[in-house]
Amino acid sequence: MHDTEQRAQLSESLARLLAEYQQGNRQAANEFVLLLHPVLYRYFLAQSGSRAAAEDLMQECWVRIHRGRASYRPGEPVLPWAFAIARHTKIDEYRRDSARASREAAVTGPGEPVTDPRRSIEQSLEASAILARLHELPDGQREVFMMLKVQGMSVDEVAHVVGSSRSAVKQKAYRAYETLRKWFAQPLTGAAGGGALS
Repeated sequence: MHDTEQRAQLSESLARLLAEYQQGNRQAANEFVLLLHPVLYRYFLAQSGSRAAAEDLMQECWVRIHRGRASYRPGEPVLPWAFAIARHTKIDEYRRDSARASREAAVTGPGEPVTDPRRSIEQSLEASAILARLHELPDGQREVFMMLKVQGMSVDEVAHVVGSSRSAVKQKAYRAYETLRKWFAQPLTGAAGGGALS
């Protein structure tokens, strides 16, 4: 209940601030950024597994939010609108990385390894056990899990953002929950011999 109230409060504040931001209120824009930044940053961090990559994606996403702020319809929920922009930012960055890797492969030729800059960044950063496990989920499952469980979005909102059906979203979420449950149960049963947590 408490989490639901907090999410409702966040949603109301974001909607009010974005509407004022659209009217050119600089203070509202700053407050909007402060409220929304941690939400989108967690999403990008879980998607990329790298703080540096998440920060780069955040910068690009803020540029897109600023340019596209007129597309927000006052009174509508802000999170689905913002996550749609974040998702397109991530997809475009992935396409750019793939194109860059293809160009590098063409230049280096066969037999020469092509290093993915994201991998070296990921390997050089320490991630928490949860973040590491989340990053092992398939992209679609991880994305749905983050929106539903971390951001508290509804199934309908997530379906709208990812351009999928409610049943497909529920199926991805279920698979993600089951996979995470199994992963996190393994060390506990192994370490405690199947006993309960104290």
